[in-house]
Order: sequence, then structure tokens, then C-alpha cells
Amino acid sequence: MANVVISDGFEVVQSDRDGNYTLTINPLAKFVWVSTPAGYEFKTNSYLAKYYEQLEGKSSLNFELIPLKQKDDKHNFIIWADPQVKNKKDVEKMMATSVPSTIKTIKSLGNLPIHGICVGDIVWDNHALFQDYNQAVQQMGIPFFQVLGNHDMDYRQGGDETSDKTFMENYGPTYYSFNRGKAHYIVMDDVRYLGNERDYDGYVVDRQLNWLAKDLMFVAKDALVIINLHIPVFSGVKNKEELVKLLAGYTNVHIMSGHTHFNRNMIEDQIFEHNHGTVCGAWWTGPICEDGTPNGYGVYQVDGTKLKWFYQGTDLDRKEQVRIYVDELTNQKRLIANVWNWDPQWKVEYFLDEKPMGTLAQEKGYDPLSVKLMKGDKLPLGRAFPEPRLNDHIFLAHFPPSVKKVKVVATDRFGEKFTAEI
Repeated sequence: MANVVISDGFEVVQSDRDGNYTLTINPLAKFVWVSTPAGYEFKTNSYLAKYYEQLEGKSSLNFELIPLKQKDDKHNFIIWADPQVKNKKDVEKMMATSVPSTIKTIKSLGNLPIHGICVGDIVWDNHALFQDYNQAVQQMGIPFFQVLGNHDMDYRQGGDETSDKTFMENYGPTYYSFNRGKAHYIVMDDVRYLGNERDYDGYVVDRQLNWLAKDLMFVAKDALVIINLHIPVFSGVKNKEELVKLLAGYTNVHIMSGHTHFNRNMIEDQIFEHNHGTVCGAWWTGPICEDGTPNGYGVYQVDGTKLKWFYQGTDLDRKEQVRIYVDELTNQKRLIANVWNWDPQWKVEYFLDEKPMGTLAQEKGYDPLSVKLMKGDKLPLGRAFPEPRLNDHIFLAHFPPSVKKVKVVATDRFGEKFTAEI
């Protein structure tokens, strides 16, 4: 096949009209990989993406491409952030809750092509549990791509250049790209290990930025570009300006990140970053993340270059996208609504005894359930370090004690309405 993109992580080339390519291998390169073109199957090993080959002195590598049996301009993908299992008890929770929930969601999406991406912290420093995560992927039964997280790194073996050894043995390169339909997917490693135990920062090293510039040369400016990494760019990457600069001229860019254990949508420079609530919630201590977002994952639907999405809470109904609470105050009551996947194009309205009262006031605040379950140095039981997280998706109103029924209707940017009432 002609015009297929191949890279060793340093150079990026295209195959000629006969499918041949020539690549001058960098001495530091460990892999050669194919950026799977649109319309072709993702090669996998037990559903783990296997788009790469180890070099090991080889002078010739061929990548077999198999056409999909259906068009892929419409397709779906799922983002898992931070499964972060530390022991077998965590694994049991993941297998009993997150995996069945994801399988149910996959089935609900119909027969379109679908893949998954785990945006890092696959495990919690216990690399033996990579195999348990692999079993989870196998059960979910869709191609899954992996991102390196800070808890997936090797410590005490040197600096950043040696910290990826175990991850690469299991999952291949830490940065690469692939295509599906009119979407171009990029995976990056934005965790820089600083050489001391657990000492890292959010940073994209020059080697990756140079590679990305070359990769993007083969991507149309009007493509849907989806960048997947661990540490959120807009709130956690020190050299984010260098990354954003490379994306100048691309008008349809979405970033998928994890790491924070809360849910937040950020829009800067026309780039939409989805910082996901986590599969493990607050480190497998209960049903929610630190900001009250349910344990869960992102679900994305691609139609050409259009992208739609929702957040799926583990074991929750698809329509459960807002949680409300009522506090008793002196001579009045207070309505608190947590709309965890809110962004500036949402509308959040409330009703008192079915009377429309307009939009709720947005304030930074704490989710009441997170305060109940996590506040203080003795909670949550077993792992007391999670604390309630101040967030910007809390909405408030005060009302008289005579009101019998309160209702909140949150409408997302796609016009879909979600209702909660007490």
C-alpha cells in the first residue's frame, strides 16, 4: 500500500506506491511502528494494540494491513483513566464493576467499529498487575491502546530514559499515532521522571515534540485530532505552549487526559481538553472521585470529523449525569447540584414544585457526598489520603422550607437533557 506512515520515534516516512519504505534508524530507537491507516483493522495481541515491532537488529520489517469489513468514518471509542490497581483486592473490584460496566456500554453502542484507550496509571507501582489489567482488556474484547502514567514507570533505575522499560516490554512505544475514519489519534508520554523516587513532572521532551511535528505533516488541517496522554496539558504540563504551538492551524483538536482523579473540561486556544474522572474513583475507596464524579469512563462517538461524548458512571444509568442534594439551613433550604461533565455550553436549570426558576448559580464548591466519605485524616477507611476536591461544576440555589419538590434539568452542549429530583 502507498502512503502509509511508518516511524521509529525519530523519523517519520511514508511508503511508496508499491508499499516499500526506507527508514534510517536512530541509534536510540527501540521500535518501528505503523500508523494504522483509516479503513484497516487494528492489529492486536489478546486485544492489546500491537502496531509495532521491536528492532533487535532487523533490517527489514513488513506490516500486514487487513481491510475492515465496514466503513469507519463513524466509530466509537472509550477512555479509561487510572484503573490504578495496587493489589488483588483492587483487581477484584475492577473486574467485578468496571469491566462488566464497560462491556455493557460497548454492547449499547451497536455494531460500529470501537476501540479503547487507557490514559495511564494502569497500575499503582505494582507492575506485576499489568497482567491483571491485560485480562480486563481481554474480557472487554475491543482493541485497547495504552498510555504511560507516572505509576507505570520504573524507579531507581536511572533517569527518564530508563523509566519506561517495563511499560515498553508490555505495551511497546510510549508515543505513536494511528488513524480511524477522519480522526487522527496521537498517544504521548508527558510524564518526565526526574531520577528520584516518585519525583516527576508534566513535560513533553524535545524528542517527542520533534516526532510530533513530523507526524502532523501527514495530517490534514481539518482532521479530527485526538491527543491522548496522562497528565492534563492545560493544568499540569510545564511546556504546554510548545505542544500547543505545533497544533496551530488545526481547528478540531481534543485532548484526553487522566491523573487528577476528578473530572474537568478545559478549553484553551480552541483546544478542548477532557480531564477524566477515573475508573478507580478515589483509589478504590468508594463510588466517587474526590470531586463527587462517579467512578467511570468517557464514551466518545465519532461521525466524520464531528465528536460527541458523555461520561459513563460505573453501574449507573446512562442518563444519570447530575446529582443533587438539599441542605437544611436557618429558615431556608439550599439546593446543591453536581454536574460533573459540565462545560461552558451546558445549561443548568431548576424547578421548585414544578415552577421554573431559571438557571442555577455556578460556584466553586465541594460535593456533599465526597465530604461525607472523605473529609478528615481517618476517611476513607483503608486509604485515608483522598480528600474532597474543590471544583467548578457545583451549582447552588436557596429556597423556602415550604417547597415540597426540587428538580434540576441539565442540558449538555448536544441538547440532551438530564434530570434529577428530590
